[in-house]
Amino acid sequence: MKLTVYHLKTCDTCRKAIKALTAQGFDLTLVDVRADGIAPDTLAQLMGIVGKDALLNTRSTTWRGLPEDEKSGIDNDKALALMKAHPTLIKRPVIDTGDGVFVGWTKTVQDEFLD
Repeated sequence: MKLTVYHLKTCDTCRKAIKALTAQGFDLTLVDVRADGIAPDTLAQLMGIVGKDALLNTRSTTWRGLPEDEKSGIDNDKALALMKAHPTLIKRPVIDTGDGVFVGWTKTVQDEFLD
């Protein structure tokens, strides 16, 4: 199965996910959200599938460093704008199967992909 994994190369969780998925024999297309960027329409499509609350990382150091006015009143448009401006605000990894999108590397997500 071919998967697209949106990740950060410096993220330990992303590295664990990529290693595990590769070991399971998945064909991965890796997209580093900081180095490669993510197309605005792709980001909007992913958010449309999983929702802004699942995709916007409000626990990150990037989030905590934002001014209060940028963090308040988050609607879909504002969430997209923030994630475009600050790719580290995207929860990761984001795994796109073509049929579904999974965010994070939780036990639930691991159960979907690992034997």
